[in-house]
Amino acid sequence: MPTRAPTLPLRIEPATTDDPVHDTQFAVLGGISFAHMLNDMIQSLILAIYPLLKNSFHLSFAQIGLITLTYQVIASLLQPLVGMATDRRPKPYSLPTGMGFTLCGLLLVAAAPNFPVLLLAAALVGTGSAVFHPESSRVARLASGGRHGLAQSLFQVGGNTGSSLGPLLAAWIIVPYGRGSMAWFSLAALLAIVVLLQIGRWYGQHHVARSRSSARHLTIVPLSRNKVIGALVILGLLIFSKYFYLASLSSYYTFYLIHKFGVSVQSAQVHLFAFLFAVAGGTMIGGPIGDRIGRKWVIWVSILGVAPFTLLLPHANLMWTGVLSVIIGLILASAFSAILVYAQELIPGRVGMISGLFFGFAFGMGGIGAAVLGQLADLHGIEYVYRLCAYLPLMGLITVFLPRLERSGRS
Repeated sequence: MPTRAPTLPLRIEPATTDDPVHDTQFAVLGGISFAHMLNDMIQSLILAIYPLLKNSFHLSFAQIGLITLTYQVIASLLQPLVGMATDRRPKPYSLPTGMGFTLCGLLLVAAAPNFPVLLLAAALVGTGSAVFHPESSRVARLASGGRHGLAQSLFQVGGNTGSSLGPLLAAWIIVPYGRGSMAWFSLAALLAIVVLLQIGRWYGQHHVARSRSSARHLTIVPLSRNKVIGALVILGLLIFSKYFYLASLSSYYTFYLIHKFGVSVQSAQVHLFAFLFAVAGGTMIGGPIGDRIGRKWVIWVSILGVAPFTLLLPHANLMWTGVLSVIIGLILASAFSAILVYAQELIPGRVGMISGLFFGFAFGMGGIGAAVLGQLADLHGIEYVYRLCAYLPLMGLITVFLPRLERSGRS
């Protein structure tokens, strides 16, 4: 199979089951990353139009946080369950099914007459994410050819690129033409379903043989049960610090810029795009570097290394706020691929469960963070939220307690 990713991988030729495990399937990775981009672009549109929803439905910050909480908590609770179920029996065509839920949620947001219907739409989008992410992560690992960090980064960069496009598309299309114009983005969901049907066909043909082949190449130092549990707890705390902080930027950054600097809604959305685009860039860096120097070093630098910039952000002017937010996104985003692959190597053979658990926990922390920070913003003001969250990356110090793992295959 060619090792060059096409720009739009709508046709994927299946590889034979005796392909060497080191043959990275870039067409498959390109396809799953492209679908991830479309999925997360649709989801980020909802975040990007929060100012529009707030004005249309006369919502408080707490209600804005509740929309994010609904979406994130449903995704958080369902993803580990989906992952455990598919570890026992992989379901290749669950990928387009998950995208179907996202499509329904998108159309409901466009037509919602009141706040409860908005919450139902958020729940449908959360269900779509819960179905999509664990199996997509498994496909990425299956197609990695042993370059697990690279594969997860390629998969994640698609999602983060889509997330960064949402605010820009909202500023160009939804703000000028109204909430109903979101329905046009159903075409993106339909395109993603077409791509995922082909990914599902490849996955259904190759998951058994390639999973067994990959398992023979794992060379991981065995750890005691207590050490594995302890490492998972540390990784969970790092996810908490990362996604609680990211919730302050993804959900409330536009409000912060409007309140503190008096910028327009469209200008604030452009700033949000710049931050989210930096997140996409950072995601691409973390995985390959982790393959070369080890996951633990990437996690250490990514979480703790961002602290000086988060501490400066609440005191910066508009220009430096934009610069610092880009630096923060670039550094902080490099952690997740390394954390996820590290966790998969802690418990080999449970890719779906681990992927669902960590994606789900990340979504849950983002949702809880949005709700808690919304309450704090109502009580103390939006600037207080950023002064408080600035200290969260200092939790990166606990990375020192993670055990060192051997890398597998070529990683």
